[in-house]
Amino acid sequence: MKQLLILSGKGGTGKTTVAGAFIKLSNARAYADCDVDAPNLHLLMAQAASPQRTDYFGMPKAQINTDLCVKCDLCRQNCRFEAIDPDFHYTVDEFACEGCGVCESICPVGAIRLVDAVAGDLMLYSDDAVFSTAQLKMGSGTSGLLVTEVKKQMKAAAPEVSLAIIDGSPGIGCPVIASLSGTDMVLIVAEPSVSGISDMERIIKTTQGFDTEIAVCINKYNTNFDKTEAIVTYCQNMGIPFVGKIPFDAKVVEAVNQGKSIVDVECSAGSAVKEVYARTMRMLSGEITGV
Repeated sequence: MKQLLILSGKGGTGKTTVAGAFIKLSNARAYADCDVDAPNLHLLMAQAASPQRTDYFGMPKAQINTDLCVKCDLCRQNCRFEAIDPDFHYTVDEFACEGCGVCESICPVGAIRLVDAVAGDLMLYSDDAVFSTAQLKMGSGTSGLLVTEVKKQMKAAAPEVSLAIIDGSPGIGCPVIASLSGTDMVLIVAEPSVSGISDMERIIKTTQGFDTEIAVCINKYNTNFDKTEAIVTYCQNMGIPFVGKIPFDAKVVEAVNQGKSIVDVECSAGSAVKEVYARTMRMLSGEITGV
């Protein structure tokens, strides 16, 4: 299975919009949303059936048996995360607890133990295509591990599929690192703004640490022609393939509000993304090594 990952250095660049268009254009039989903190690809990919749901267990949390607790206060004194509240019979704040196990180790009466805690919800849609996604529980960590589970779930459910489209998360954090693992190519969606260029450079540097091809496209290029030219020049200087520009188009907003991809409607952005898709697929197939 070849994996095409679509990333952006910041939120709001149109990464999911481009990913949804690529899924429709390729008639992808397997795809995933790895933005587990705020998944939204499902809004464009209408699913006929309900998903199969699986609890995701992240880091364990401390639990205090108040019947055994002698209120010695050692756990509170040694908790560097201030997760233990003595005012409520020594209870543990699950949002503050990091599951380090110090309290369990020092409790003189064995009143504390670490227990598995549900940190998120894994979802798998299996009808005409396999769609793997997840939602991290509010306040939970280990988002990178959940992304890994999303990708594992997709591959296990569609072992014979030749191409998977993956919508990654913005930024350069743990979810992005987990998304990058095992991918064959990364398409970076850039925004022609000061922050957009800075964040594009950061995600390019992050991606270059992995053995994967990189290409760049610009979304909403006509909102700032000077910054668009700066991105194109940067790619040329860095030897990074540039695969096209997508204009700002009010019809994109209308399509998204209706739960449609931009290639489902007649619009200039939809026509442009088709050209970006064609160039990207030629790179992924090895037909060309740069654009």
